Amino acid sequence: MPDVHAPITLAHPSRSGLDPRTKILLVVLTSAVVMSPGGLRFVIPALLLAVGLAVSEGAWARAAGLPLLAAAMWALGWLLPLWCPNPFTAIVSLAASYVIRFVVAIGVGMHLIATTSPTQLAAAFRAWRIPRAIAVTLAVMLRFFPVVASEASAVLDAMRLRGLTGTSGFLRHPILSMERFTVPMIAASLRASEDLSASAILRGLGSRRTPTSMDPPRFGPSDLILVLVVAVLAVAALVLPSPLTGPA
Repeated sequence: MPDVHAPITLAHPSRSGLDPRTKILLVVLTSAVVMSPGGLRFVIPALLLAVGLAVSEGAWARAAGLPLLAAAMWALGWLLPLWCPNPFTAIVSLAASYVIRFVVAIGVGMHLIATTSPTQLAAAFRAWRIPRAIAVTLAVMLRFFPVVASEASAVLDAMRLRGLTGTSGFLRHPILSMERFTVPMIAASLRASEDLSASAILRGLGSRRTPTSMDPPRFGPSDLILVLVVAVLAVAALVLPSPLTGPA
């Protein structure tokens, strides 16, 4: 017979993955570097980093889609002007040289969104002493985007069941099709925002007391490994010649 009077021990949740602060810094630094004037030489290392992060979390679709999208931008920005030089392809080439930077920056940012819960993000901001107004706003936004995506999928499914969506219907009545999608989405977004606000109040996000995190952010071996990988990629980008020297 088990001893019912024995003390109950609460096990701390096992921590795995990167520290949220590491991921936030990684997104900020990657975005700043690739969007700088000489950021094209850092695009390929940042792309390798984004693909590696996607593989580490098992996001195989993203790991395959990022290189394909970057390759498409490379073809439009560097090969298209060689095949068909004219003013239009020059404009497309210039646009592609900037879009490829956004591709890799968003690829790194998607890892932060996919692997960081609002609770972890709020704990990281508290560790940084970020003002409560900013921390709560960003934490609610991180929870709001998946809710909006789910509501949009539900609205599209409802339109599809009623025969109100499709390429032919959109081409015949584009304004009416957008109206049929936008009006339910506005109502669903308002309901979701009210639910999230009530949930935030119940969780004590508006309280003046500092909440205690069950899994406080701590730097671990995975963070050190990531720092070393980023350092190696940065050195390689500075030392090795870059194939992205600018659109032709």
